[in-house]
Amino acid sequence: MGKYTIKSLLQMVPVLFLISAIVFVLVHVTGDPVNLMLPETATEEDRAVLSKALGLDRPLYVQFGLFLYNAVQGDFGHSFHYGQSALPLVLERLPASFQLAGAGMLIATLIAIPLGIISALKRNTYLDLFISGLSALGKGMPNFWTGIMLILLFSVILGIFPVSGKGGLEHLVLPAITLGAGIAAQMTRLIRASMLEILNQEYIRTARSKGLLETVVIFKHALRNGLIPVVTIMGLQFTSLIGGTLVTETVFSWPGLGQLLVSAVNTHDMSIVQAAVFVIAIIVLVVNLLTDIVYRYLDPRIKYS
Repeated sequence: MGKYTIKSLLQMVPVLFLISAIVFVLVHVTGDPVNLMLPETATEEDRAVLSKALGLDRPLYVQFGLFLYNAVQGDFGHSFHYGQSALPLVLERLPASFQLAGAGMLIATLIAIPLGIISALKRNTYLDLFISGLSALGKGMPNFWTGIMLILLFSVILGIFPVSGKGGLEHLVLPAITLGAGIAAQMTRLIRASMLEILNQEYIRTARSKGLLETVVIFKHALRNGLIPVVTIMGLQFTSLIGGTLVTETVFSWPGLGQLLVSAVNTHDMSIVQAAVFVIAIIVLVVNLLTDIVYRYLDPRIKYS
């Protein structure tokens, strides 16, 4: 396992290089930041001076080489919009996104595991149909619509939770439910399918024939194996939550990485975009590695070379 971990860490280097190259090219072909930084009345001389100061007058491959050299040292340049270094700004927003993503994943897990088990145990009953319909509904609702509906119901009409912003636990509830609803729907269907397959296995029938309590059979013998595909989905979804909270953070004015990234894209703040994508890429790679390790823990038969 140790060799696999080291090998995976080394494999991150070319992946990060490729991601950096793609983001660098995309950012540079989508527009000239000099036009955004200067007023319309600026002269060509002003544009040339600023372009030279930012190093944008150099060939693209030279700019990319300097970007990589600085990025290795944690320097992604300065944000012209905020007037600060890009990486500290991104890292400053990261805890808020982690908090929101973690809360969303927690809510999804608390909803999906019991519903998935009940749906499998009550297969082809009205309860199963109800849970399956609820899952389809949760999966079909877009995040922005769910968020707006929750705001209208719980904030505007009932006045229970604040409309937006970040503060106490009450500020976290609605954004977390918005994020967790779609994931819970997907996880519920996956757990149901996984449990249905496992409950028909020979070792489950053997456990039941020994007179073990049904709760022991379900939670000790069936659920552990049933969670293996779910762990994969959780790992993939958590990484997508970190980078994919753009809409939710914007709807609820949550000061996380997603909101910062949206703002940077709108203002063509290249330093912020590059730093944010780079940080998100590292998180994705690390979480994928942790998912593989948890996978190995849940099923010792799995071997990594």
